[in-house]
Amino acid sequence: MGTLIDATRRGIITEEVKVVAEAENITAERVRERVARGLIVIPRNISHQIRPVGIGQGLTVKINTNVGTSQDLCDPDLELKKAKLAVKLGSDTLMDLSTGGELDVVRSRILKEVNVPLGTVPIYQTFIEALRKNRSIPDVTEDDMFNTIEKHLKDGVDFITVHCGVTLEAVRLLVKSRRIMPIVSRGGCFHSAWIMARDEENPLYKNFHYLLELAREYDVCLSLGDALRPGCIADSFDNLMNMELLTIARLVEEARGKGVQCMVEGPGHMPLNQIATNVKMEKYLCKGAPYYVLGPLPTDVATSYDHIAAAVGGAVAAAAGADFLCVVTPAEHLALPMLEDIEEGVIAAKIAGHIADIVRLGGRASSMDLEMAKARSRLDWKTQVRLSVNPEKAESIHEFVKSPSGACSMCGPYCALKIIRRYMKR
Repeated sequence: MGTLIDATRRGIITEEVKVVAEAENITAERVRERVARGLIVIPRNISHQIRPVGIGQGLTVKINTNVGTSQDLCDPDLELKKAKLAVKLGSDTLMDLSTGGELDVVRSRILKEVNVPLGTVPIYQTFIEALRKNRSIPDVTEDDMFNTIEKHLKDGVDFITVHCGVTLEAVRLLVKSRRIMPIVSRGGCFHSAWIMARDEENPLYKNFHYLLELAREYDVCLSLGDALRPGCIADSFDNLMNMELLTIARLVEEARGKGVQCMVEGPGHMPLNQIATNVKMEKYLCKGAPYYVLGPLPTDVATSYDHIAAAVGGAVAAAAGADFLCVVTPAEHLALPMLEDIEEGVIAAKIAGHIADIVRLGGRASSMDLEMAKARSRLDWKTQVRLSVNPEKAESIHEFVKSPSGACSMCGPYCALKIIRRYMKR
């Protein structure tokens, strides 16, 4: 059985391509051609029936929300509520990053109950379950890693993060580096610790051809993880980060050659003036592969407001060409996010994505802003609420103190629009 890329390269416009084209208001042929070239991915698993979502060149910016249990707060019901709330608010995909309790539970429930693409990081489960059995990190085998990956694919996940770019050479450089925060990627940390302890090559890099065989079998998208992303502004754009990106660029070419969809994950913390440069580097080196960024966070001191910092960085990144934003919540760096954190994070990411779409897509995105401007000009509150990024919140704020003037309660009878219109009619 061929993959989605195989079909599009034969000129076939698949059902997934048709759905994405209709949702994006572009031609199916354009989507087909870009999927064939690896410029657009449509994360999917042959055993998971979902509404397809397209990510990549010429499409609206998409957002992903992470959910998942932790050792300190393991409540699968809460995580499912977070997942459903995120999708209700407009999250295009979800990732289950569970590390506490029965690790299969949240994943299986989301796959069953939520109709969006789901991603995971299988290596978490590999190492966590080994440590629970009193095995050490070096005791984990290559078979353990690939068996867990195949388990997730069999379960139906649509994309998996795999940290193939953290190589033996990179880890040796990491040991000698002067980074303030050596590694902030959990998956990258597991791999690096294993490589350091055994002085052996990363199995996912060494056996990347086998990983591609698994991906082809289930027709899933590989998200090539940034294990060596900078965890603070001071570490940004160093040799480690750029070495990993160069390695990933080679792996993108291999994946495309085997007809496997892949996207590239991007940096965490980075000064604002470096973000567009980083995006352009990824697009050049990886020949247009969709770019999935966490933030980027252009400051380290926005603690409890990191969703705002990420929206700033995400808007700049997406306007420069990044395609996929990972939601950052107010709880980032502090705690496991609660429902209210998920709401704030998703809305901030949606705003960032839309800001970028106005630049990327022009009238296809800004038509909504024009409609909003006209509604505001008419003091048409019903339409303003409907067009809002969060209609329920917009309505509750407007209704809390309602002005008899027909304007908002900030200006009331002294509304600039009401006054100027009165004189313009004379």
